[in-house]
Amino acid sequence: MKHKTYEIVLLGMLGAIAYVGQVALSFLPNIEVVSVLFLVYTKVFRKKALFPIYVFVLLEGVFWGFGSWWIMYLYVWTVLWGITMLFSKNDLPLFWAVINGAFGLSFGAMCSVTQGVLYGIGSGFAYFISGIPYDILHCVGNFFTALFLYKPLTFLLTKAKKACK
Repeated sequence: MKHKTYEIVLLGMLGAIAYVGQVALSFLPNIEVVSVLFLVYTKVFRKKALFPIYVFVLLEGVFWGFGSWWIMYLYVWTVLWGITMLFSKNDLPLFWAVINGAFGLSFGAMCSVTQGVLYGIGSGFAYFISGIPYDILHCVGNFFTALFLYKPLTFLLTKAKKACK
């Protein structure tokens, strides 16, 4: 039972760490560590990574409000989780940097779906077009955060996971 409690606390803390990482870098336009954290959480914890992902999503809603943007968070992070699960056998930092960059580039497009459903196709399209410069920044930021943080984060989280057993 002790190990189960440790794992629950660890997974909850990982969600909180993602939130703190997002807030700490919020002064930079679309530069964030959340994507690489979720990628590594998924590589190490597999299905259990959904727990810290949704702790993060809940914290985002509690602290920033539950607007239409929050609905987007309910599925965009699951897309990254699914892609990571699909390619989880790959362990090359460059591969994950490309995946993370592509996720950043497509983030606005995925979010524009909710905008289009809630406010009309024109609104969704305008949302997507107006966000392209930020999606490009998101792509570049995600690429480099994964390139430099993937290996050390994977190493640290693998050690933390072993302590759960």
